[in-house]
Amino acid sequence: MKKSIIIIIHTSYWICYTILLAFIFYLLSIGHSDVYNYENYLKFFMLAIFPALLNFYISYFVLFEKYLKQKRIFTLFTSIIFLAYIATSIGGILLKILLGYNILFDEGVLISIPLTLMVCSIPLVHSVFGLGMRAFISWFDEVKLKEDLTKKNYETELALIKSQINPHFLFNTINNIDSLIEIDSTRASNYLNKLSDIMRFMLYETKTEKISISKELEYIEKYIELQKIRSANRKYVTYELKGDYSSLILEPMLFIPFIENAFKHAENIEEDNAIVIAFNFEKGQVSFLCENKYSESTIKEDKFKGIGNELIRKRLSLLFPKNHKLEIEDKLGIYKIQLIIKYNED
Repeated sequence: MKKSIIIIIHTSYWICYTILLAFIFYLLSIGHSDVYNYENYLKFFMLAIFPALLNFYISYFVLFEKYLKQKRIFTLFTSIIFLAYIATSIGGILLKILLGYNILFDEGVLISIPLTLMVCSIPLVHSVFGLGMRAFISWFDEVKLKEDLTKKNYETELALIKSQINPHFLFNTINNIDSLIEIDSTRASNYLNKLSDIMRFMLYETKTEKISISKELEYIEKYIELQKIRSANRKYVTYELKGDYSSLILEPMLFIPFIENAFKHAENIEEDNAIVIAFNFEKGQVSFLCENKYSESTIKEDKFKGIGNELIRKRLSLLFPKNHKLEIEDKLGIYKIQLIIKYNED
């Protein structure tokens, strides 16, 4: 919590307490015109303000860290009682030094003991408030720290996802374009421009917390076009886009990892519909389908598993904890991803 806010909280607390004391002082003065004098002001300060300040800030700075945070409740309880008695006694001793008598102990046992216990309750209450205020500030700081760590963790995971995707795709695409240069230099130049746009997207657009979904779809379309260089069969990829998404803004790279994974593991690129990618933007949600065919005879047990999918799951859970549904199906040589994300249209 910011220091300025902590100062405001403390100042507000003591202003409220001062107003309460002033009101009590006013009630005591009704019918007694001689109440407003130096001695009574000093008594109020020494018995109601000084012990309160002492107990509050010792509890705030010392007892919280030493006992409450360590969950030593019994020791904490006895400490604040002892501290309340000591603070009250100090106030009484100072009154004796300044006024020549001790209001707490010079009135006889029957009066002094109840009076002392009543006065001790004031710093005791302030100890509780001091501990409570420090506990609240500590809790707030811990929540803020967890949020910061979560954000850093999200940024780290996103960077890790990007680092897994880029090298494999980049090297294959450059090799494909290099092979195409001698055959069709115009197409090669066109593909090189698409690759440049993709790299620009990865380097700059994904650094922001949210982007227009149109930009991510442009990336996906260019990515698919570059992947089609690998095959003479232009029908091996089916790509469908339905609905209105012109004003939609979402976090970057929500769908790209699944698509790149599909291209990575689709083995028979000469087969029609070896990869199917579909988006359907409806009111308040986007439905995403990505599936690819693979050869069950050559597939490894963990081919579609590993850190990539785990990071993606964590990221979706972080961004859309109750507003997404991810289903992964792997059977009969088809690996299918179905993702539904509900979003706030505002």
